[in-house]
Amino acid sequence: MAEDTPKDAKAPAKTRTSPGEFVRQVRSETSKVVWPTREETIRTAIFVFIMVVILSLFFLGVDSLFGWVVRQLLGLL
Repeated sequence: MAEDTPKDAKAPAKTRTSPGEFVRQVRSETSKVVWPTREETIRTAIFVFIMVVILSLFFLGVDSLFGWVVRQLLGLL
């Protein structure tokens, strides 16, 4: 198992970032973000809602089926 650094090597000391520098870095990074348009957000929200409804109905069906099977099995006892 090859290691990149020897065991006795120390990690470089981390320098502290001032709160002002941190805020500048955060602003710089958030300016790089590509934000979705209002239309994309609405379309995505509708898609998520439809998928939640479909999956809820699917799991309701699966749960009902398993419940029926368990009731049938317990009725045999």
